[in-house]
This record gives sequence, structure tokens and C-alpha cells, in this order.
Amino acid sequence: MAPRNLTRVSEFLLMGFSKEPELQPLIFLLFLSMYLITVSGNLLIILATISDSHLHTPMYFFISNLSFVDICFTSTTIPKMLLNIQTNAITYAACITQMYFFILLAGLDDFLLAVMAYDRFVAICHPLHYTVIMDPQLCGLLVLLTWIVSNLNSLLQTLMVLRLSFYGKVKISHYFCELNQMVKLASSDTFLNDMVLYFAAVLLGGGPLTGILYSYSKIASSIRRIASAQGKYKAFSTCVSHLSAVSLFYCTSLGVYLSSEDTHSSHSRVTASVMYTVVTPMLNPFIYSLRNKDLKRALKLLFGKLTVGIPLL
Repeated sequence: MAPRNLTRVSEFLLMGFSKEPELQPLIFLLFLSMYLITVSGNLLIILATISDSHLHTPMYFFISNLSFVDICFTSTTIPKMLLNIQTNAITYAACITQMYFFILLAGLDDFLLAVMAYDRFVAICHPLHYTVIMDPQLCGLLVLLTWIVSNLNSLLQTLMVLRLSFYGKVKISHYFCELNQMVKLASSDTFLNDMVLYFAAVLLGGGPLTGILYSYSKIASSIRRIASAQGKYKAFSTCVSHLSAVSLFYCTSLGVYLSSEDTHSSHSRVTASVMYTVVTPMLNPFIYSLRNKDLKRALKLLFGKLTVGIPLL
């Protein structure tokens, strides 16, 4: 058995994308473009909701929080990947830090989508009591709880990885320090890590998804009871953007983590991971703004203020 002082490696090697020199400039430009679109698009959503008093409602409060999380989510992985596109080396401390924030922000995305589903449930199923139920105190408390639970889960998973031993040159078949890959590459026993990981996936992954499905089952029942077709359309249209974001997030993330290792190569899994780590945060601003007249109006006003130099607040 190797000596105890060899259980800590100094760095990991991220092997996610092609190392062919002719493809590296294309990969760099592609991911840089997607990152800039993600940051600018989500930042515009945040500024629009802050600057327009008409958007100071629970729904847009949650949308702006989701936009903030999406900016941080992509910033956790993409800048480091762009810097290391040739060397692919990442220090042990940087890898653990990246993993911690990735788990934290992925959990926040998950919980915020569930909170937004609850907001739509109250708005459609209990419209007369909406302002009473979804008061600013409850909205702030819900967001605070998502941060607390996500932080606790991320801290637990990170501490579980810190107890593992790694020997030699550890090559991670991904473009960031992904939790599953880290556990699989450990040289020590990972039974406890696997149990904690599966328990967290069922409780913190399945819980929000169950809440979303329950909320929309009640929403569907309420919409069916609406007499006029115009009323049904108006109620359903308020959920389209959120349903699109939920479908995109869960279909891509579950597609990666429920797929079998035997049926998907590491390269295809990395490519699929790009969908929920990069593409989904990039598309969310478009999903929430294209069909939303209030948000489009707020964005036009924001561009007008930016053009003439008027203060946003």
C-alpha cells in the first residue's frame, strides 16, 4: 500500500474536449461566445427587473434570481476551461473549489425552478389570495432556504470527496471537476460517498421535480375548469416560459446522469453535459423574454436608458 503522504495529488488533468490543435481555436471561440451571450443576456434580465417598477413582483424576483445563478453557474466552469484549453491542468484546491460551487449552483437552479412552479400554482389556482400568500417576506424566505439547503448539500458532498485518496496522475474525462467523475477516480473506498450521493440525488433532485409535477397537475386542473378559451390561453401562457426552462434543464441533466456508462462514451457524456451547464443558462433569457410582453417592454426601456445615459434606478 502506498504511504499515507501520497494520498493527495497536486493537480488533476481535465480531458473533456478534443486535443487536436486545429480544433482548439474553434472550441475556444465557440465557448467564449456562448459564455458572453449567457452573461450579457442574464445580466440584462436582472437590470430590467430592477429598473422597471412594474416588474417588482414575485415572478420576476425569482426570474432575476435564476438569472444571477445562471451567470455564476457558467462562470464556475467556462472561464477556467478557456484558460486551460491547451494545458488542461487544474490544481487539487481549484478542482475542489470548482466542484463545491458547481454543486451549489446546480442545486440552486433546481430549487429555484421548483419555487417558480409554486409561484405559478398560487397565481393560477389561488389568484384572489396571490398577493397575500406570495408576499415579499415569503419570497425572500424561499430564496434564502434554497441557498441554505444547496450550501449544506454542496458542503457535505465536498467534505465527502476530501476524505478520498487519489494516486498518481488523475485524468478526469470531463471539462470541469464533476462530482461523479471525482468519486469514480478515487483510489480509496467510495461506498459511503456513493450512498450520500444517491441519497442527495433522490431527496434534493427528486424532491423539487416532484413539487414541480404536483404544481402543474393542479395548474392543469384549474385551467380545465376555466370556461372561456381566452381565459385558458391567458392562464397557460403565464406558464409556457417556465415549463420550457424546466423541460430544458431536466431533460438535459437527467439525460446525462441517468445514461449508462456502457451506452455512452466519455466524449458523448461531456458533449451532453454542455447542454445543461452552458446551453440552458444561455437560452433562459431568451425563453423568459421572447413571449413576455412586460419583460420585452422593460428591456426596451433599459436599452433606452443605457443609450442616453439615464441612471437605471
